[in-house]
Amino acid sequence: MDELSFLFNPKHVAVIGASSSPKKIGYAIVDNLIKSGYKGEIYPINPKEKEIAGLKCYPSIDKINKPVDLAVISIPAERAVEAARQCGEAGVKGLIVITAGFKEIGKEGAKRERELQAICRRYNMRMIGPNCVGVMDTHTPVNASFSRGLPNQGHISFISQSGAMLLAILDWSFTMGMGFSRFVSLGNKADLDEIDIIESCALDPQTRVIICYLEDVTDGERFVRVCSEASKKKPIIILKSGTSSAGAQAASSHTGALAGSNRAYDTAFRQSGVLRVEDMNELFDLARAFATQPLPAGNRVAIVTNAGGPAIIATDAIEQYGLAMARFTKETLDSLRENLPAEGNIYNPVDILGDANDDRYRFALEKVLQDENVDSLLVLVCPTASTEPEKTAHTIIEMRKKNPKKPILAVYMGGRDLAAGADILTKNSIPNFTFPEPAVKAIDGLVRYSSFQKTVHAEKVALTGIEREIVKSTFYDVLKDKRVVLLGHETSKVAEAYGIPVSPVRLATSEDEAAAIAEEIGYPVVLKISSPKITHKTDVGGVEVGLQDSAAVKRAYRNIMERVQRYMPDAPIYGVEAQKMVGEGVETIIGITRDVQFGPLVVFGLGGIYVNLFEDVSFRLASALDSREAVEEMIAETKAYSLLKGYRGKKPADMDALIDAILRTARLALDFPEITEMDINPLRVHTKGASALDVKITIEPVS
Repeated sequence: MDELSFLFNPKHVAVIGASSSPKKIGYAIVDNLIKSGYKGEIYPINPKEKEIAGLKCYPSIDKINKPVDLAVISIPAERAVEAARQCGEAGVKGLIVITAGFKEIGKEGAKRERELQAICRRYNMRMIGPNCVGVMDTHTPVNASFSRGLPNQGHISFISQSGAMLLAILDWSFTMGMGFSRFVSLGNKADLDEIDIIESCALDPQTRVIICYLEDVTDGERFVRVCSEASKKKPIIILKSGTSSAGAQAASSHTGALAGSNRAYDTAFRQSGVLRVEDMNELFDLARAFATQPLPAGNRVAIVTNAGGPAIIATDAIEQYGLAMARFTKETLDSLRENLPAEGNIYNPVDILGDANDDRYRFALEKVLQDENVDSLLVLVCPTASTEPEKTAHTIIEMRKKNPKKPILAVYMGGRDLAAGADILTKNSIPNFTFPEPAVKAIDGLVRYSSFQKTVHAEKVALTGIEREIVKSTFYDVLKDKRVVLLGHETSKVAEAYGIPVSPVRLATSEDEAAAIAEEIGYPVVLKISSPKITHKTDVGGVEVGLQDSAAVKRAYRNIMERVQRYMPDAPIYGVEAQKMVGEGVETIIGITRDVQFGPLVVFGLGGIYVNLFEDVSFRLASALDSREAVEEMIAETKAYSLLKGYRGKKPADMDALIDAILRTARLALDFPEITEMDINPLRVHTKGASALDVKITIEPVS
C-alpha cells in the first residue's frame, strides 16, 4: 500500500493562503485544483474572504470541522510555521509548503525550516517542500500546485529538485504531446525527498517509468536500498547535475585518487538499476521509449532505411553503445533478395533505396520483424519524391501491434515534409527522432534496463572463516598509538582475519629476529622499513628484495636501518618487516574508499605500477557486492580480465580466488566503517591461488 496516497489521491485539500486575486499564487492553486477535475473537497482558507471561486472560505483550518488529508500552504514564511502547527493540531496528514524563505535564504531561514521539520515530526505529518511548486497527478486527477495547467495524461512520473525546471518541462511537454502520470516538485526536501517519491511512484499502477532531475541525494545508502527494489518494478532514469569533483577530499591511496563524488553517483545508480543520463534531451528520449515500448529480449538491432548515410550513422552509434547489428536468418535474406531492388542492401542495415514507397517499407519491416535474430527495430525515413511519410507512419503503427514484444523506434529525418507523419507516430506511442543517434541511445537504455532485470535474482555468497575480533583489536591498538595508518604487519593481520589471501608480513626489531622470521616463512624474502612516516619506502632505501639466506637478511636489515636514519633521521622506526616473495601472476588492485553519501566503494583493476597510468578500473558499492555474478561483471569490465583469462597462450589465472578476495574485501569495508581507505596493490593472481603483496589501510575513529 502506498503510504503517500494522501498526497497523490487526497479526499480533501485545504489551501492556506487561498486568494480571490488572479495575480496571487493562492488563487492559482485553488484554480488549478478546480480545473484539474479534482473530485474531492476543496477548502480555501483566508480570514479576509467569505468565498473564493464559488467555494466557501474558512478563516483557519480548525474551523473546517472536517477531516483534511492534505494542506497546501502559500503564505509568508514567518506565518507558515504557525500554520503548519495548526494543521498538525487539526489532524492533517500531509503538507505541501509552497512558500519560500527557508534554508535557501541563509541562517534565519534554516532555523525556520528546522521548526517546520519539528512540527511535522511532532504531529506525524509528512511534507513536500518548503520552497516548491507543488504536486500533480493526472489520473486522480489533482493539481495542487501553482503551475500553468495540468500535464497531458500519460505514464511518466517526473520528480524535480528544481521548481523552475519542472515548470519549463511542463510547458515544453504540451508542444511535444508528452503525457505524464505525476509531476512532483521537491523543493528544499525538509521531509519527503526523492527516495520517498520514487518509492511511491514504483507502487503507482499508472506510472510505467520514473524520471528525475536531481542536484543531490539526501541519504545515499537508503537511496540504493529503495531504488534497488523500485527498479525491479519499473525503470528509473535520473539526470544528476553538479557532476564536478571539485571540493572532493585529497586522497592518499590509489583508490581514493581514482574515485570521486561523481564516480560514486555513477556506481550507486548503476548498482541500483538506475539509468543515468547526461542531459535533458536524453532524459525525455528514454522516458518516451520506456513509456511506450516493450523491453527487448537482447541487444540485436535491425535497421530499415531509404538512405545510406543515415544508416551508416545509426550503425556507428550501435557499435559505440555496445549494441549488436542483427544478423538475419537465411530465410529472411532470401525473401529480401527476391523482393527488393537489386541495387539495395538486404543485409543489416536494409537499404530499400530512395525511391521506396510505403509498400516497400511494409514488406521490409514485416520480414525483418519476423526474424528471430532481431530484438529491436529502427526505421529511418528521409524525405524524397517517393516517400509516403503518413502511410509509412500507419504501417509502423500496424507493425508495432503485430509485434508487441519488439521495440520499434522511428527516425523521420526532416522537417516540413515529414511533420504530418511524425505527428501520427507521436500520437500513437511510437517514439520518433529527428536524427539516428538519440534513437540508438534510447534503444541502449531499453537494453541496459532489460539486462538489469535478468540479473536481480543472483544468489548471495555466504562467507566463512571471518575473525572480526582480531581486526577490532588491531584497529584499537593503532588508534591507541595515535596513528591512523596501519603498518604492514598490521594490515597483514587484518587481511588474514578476513581470509583475504596475503603474503604474510612479520615485524622484526633486530637483525637476528629478521633472520629467524625469514627461516620460518621461507626464502626468498623481502625486507621493508616499518614507519608511519615513510610512505614511499623505496625512495629512502627502505626495501631489499630477493634475499636468499640468513646472512643476506641480516646484512639487508643493517643496510635499511643505516639508509633510513641517514635520509629521514627524525622518522619513528618500529623495525623492519619481513615478507615471503611469491611467484608470478597477474597483478591487480582491490581497493576501498568511503563516499560520504553512499558508503564504501570497492575498486578493481590492473594493479602494480600501472594502476594510475592506465586507470583500468571498475567501481562497485560494497553493499551490492554480495554475489559471484556481481563480482564477475565487475572484473569483466576491465582490461585486466583479458590477462586473467590467459593472454597469448598463458595459463588462466585463478578466478575463483580473485572473486573470493573481492567479496571478502567488500565485507571488511561494510563491517568496519573505521576504514576510510584501503589498497591491496598488487594482489598477484596465480594460476592457483592469489597473494596480496602490499596492503595499505587508513582508519579513523568511529563516533
